[in-house]
Amino acid sequence: MVDVRRAEERYRGGDPAAGIETRHAFSFGPHYDPGNLGFGALIACNEERLAPGAGFDEHPHSHTEIVTWVVEGELTHRDSTGRASTVRAGDVQRLSAAAGVRHVERNDGGAPLVFVQMWLTPGEPGGDPFHEVVHGIADSTPYDVPEAGAVLHVRRPAAGERVAVPDAEYAYVHVVRGAVRLARRELGPGDAARITDARDVEMVAGAGGAEVLLWEMAAAPRGRTAPGHG
Repeated sequence: MVDVRRAEERYRGGDPAAGIETRHAFSFGPHYDPGNLGFGALIACNEERLAPGAGFDEHPHSHTEIVTWVVEGELTHRDSTGRASTVRAGDVQRLSAAAGVRHVERNDGGAPLVFVQMWLTPGEPGGDPFHEVVHGIADSTPYDVPEAGAVLHVRRPAAGERVAVPDAEYAYVHVVRGAVRLARRELGPGDAARITDARDVEMVAGAGGAEVLLWEMAAAPRGRTAPGHG
């Protein structure tokens, strides 16, 4: 089954007056929909836009795998383990919150920052926090998040190129740039497709090519709640 969700359906969040604009794909904070708590292990897929100097002050996370894809600009990260990083376009960052960690995310650059941040529920709670950045990840290179039974595939198909969606219990497609055709539906920037029991599914890039984040996931964790509704 393919369930297409449009960019305009996302919940609007953030704090525009502070230079933070957010679009949530799933229930998040005050935007609570019991029928939209997540998909597979994925419980958040947030499109974030931060003005220069804007950001999220130190705040806690636990029992969450946080994967960030920078679209444009530079994201500055610092956390309570002492790690710091600058994440740029084409980089993948992961923060495994484990039993608990605090971090800061800011746009310390002079240009707008755009990124997609995705949260996944691990199969087992606890453990030690973990942080890494993969710089300039290549097209088709899988990024494994074993704690959540998930794999991220970054795809940048050229015009007309066909991309196979991995056979999986759950597959989630998020279009970052350009357009793709999937299951006879056209998807543009910010659109997403939730595919259950994906088998022999493919997408075709539009005339200008595309950039797509594609999650391959096993069974969904039990007993989840939406972020901010624990």
